[in-house]
Amino acid sequence: MSTISLSSLITLAQDTLAAAGANPVMAETTAKALVFADAHGIATHGVSRVPSYALHLSSGRADGGAEPEIVQEKASALLVDARTGLAFPACELAITAAIEKARQTGICIAGVTNSHHFGMAAYHLEPVAHAGLIGLAFSNSPSAITAWGGKRPLFGTNPIAAAFPREQAEPVVIDLSLSQVARGKVILAARDDKPIPDGWALDSEGRPTNDAKAALKGSMQAAGGVKGSMLALMVEVLCVALTGANFGYEADPLYDDTGNEPRLGQVFILIDPQALAGQQTYFNRLEDLIAAMLEDDGVRLPGARRHDLANTAREEGITVPDSLLAQMGYQ
Repeated sequence: MSTISLSSLITLAQDTLAAAGANPVMAETTAKALVFADAHGIATHGVSRVPSYALHLSSGRADGGAEPEIVQEKASALLVDARTGLAFPACELAITAAIEKARQTGICIAGVTNSHHFGMAAYHLEPVAHAGLIGLAFSNSPSAITAWGGKRPLFGTNPIAAAFPREQAEPVVIDLSLSQVARGKVILAARDDKPIPDGWALDSEGRPTNDAKAALKGSMQAAGGVKGSMLALMVEVLCVALTGANFGYEADPLYDDTGNEPRLGQVFILIDPQALAGQQTYFNRLEDLIAAMLEDDGVRLPGARRHDLANTAREEGITVPDSLLAQMGYQ
């Protein structure tokens, strides 16, 4: 393991992606997003993704030359086509445009189609919260969860996130996938030949398994059982039926270079509190709730630990496996 500064890790990831074919904007936006995830303690969505992203670029599963474009637009809605490139430039375009629309109309829904894995969901909501807006983020992903009662994986682990700005503090940030654990943890366990705990996944026959590689050929356990499966269905409809993207079962797995262009979908919903009861009322009511929550000593606000980890990472850097650094050409 080696410790590397955030700026050096961004440069290393950016150079690796550029060498694989990403254009300068794609390489930069992707590298920043991945290092953000590492800094916030989400290693499964950090630079550990660089080798697979690079494989997708070099094999044609993602178009490194793609330039996203707004292809549909109304007063409070827009659709961005990622052109089968990596997701981050398209998501940045969608968020930037949606912030302006939400400020004008009170709300905006922004969709992204023909996209790719979009990393840590909450990352995309940082500028939304800093603009004083509430943000919701949804993405589908290659199939990993069965419809309730079925054996065939149809839905992705389908992350959802929310960011609620505060008047004089860091936003409350909620970020979760709809599987019992993020599938990225199983991918890392398979890479490192490590077992996975009970309750994470099923093999291809629908049997509980501790074998990470068997789990990748099977399905993930939905968070909360039937409730998680229903939420995954909701995200598929939002991210695909509204954008024209691929359903999870139409997108090949992302963990190697073989397969199709995933053409995933993302949806962001931005809300201006001023358009409803007013921003100050929103801030006051939110703080009342937070105060009530924190009266219990064991309560920790969602996102608080990640903010603390990010502050430490900015000062001390990030610890990265030497094998991963070697894959990115680190000397």
